[in-house]
Amino acid sequence: MVTHVPAEAPGDERGALLAFVEAQRGAIRRSVLGLTEEQAASRPVASELSLSGLLKHVAETELSWLRMAQQRPNERERSAEHRADGFRLTEGETIPRVLEFWAKVAAETESFIRNDVDSMNDTFPLPPAPWFPENERCSMRWLLVHLVEETARHAGHADLLREALDGRKALDLVIEEAGYPGRS
Repeated sequence: MVTHVPAEAPGDERGALLAFVEAQRGAIRRSVLGLTEEQAASRPVASELSLSGLLKHVAETELSWLRMAQQRPNERERSAEHRADGFRLTEGETIPRVLEFWAKVAAETESFIRNDVDSMNDTFPLPPAPWFPENERCSMRWLLVHLVEETARHAGHADLLREALDGRKALDLVIEEAGYPGRS
């Protein structure tokens, strides 16, 4: 579950798409609310996914797409042999550090879209990869819709993992985060 994104705010296409991306980010951030590092790293279902691993994955994935759009190298790109590390916290990584990293990526994404992109129709090339069509270009609009899609997919995973872990549902976490008295 995500919180409501008002229809009128923030008033333009960029703002609306950025608001939907942020709503999905919030769902994943809330999924680790009140958990220990060990709880967030656990895998309570028959899957390799953990809440802390999802948190790290979506933060690094957003950075990857941002760097593609900026046509800059990704300083956190992983080699094939370390790709699995993108789904789990490694030595020295903690939930607060991943959240801090993601906040910086989110702020950079917002600044880039608001200040550096002339038109949502501007495009960037996708890198050569078996999963991308050859010579494909994507618009900035497509980028933001894809970030909503990618983050929402993992927010759903996070909802399931959190509920399997301790029975807490997404709405419970929204209420807790908002600090509604007498509700949790």
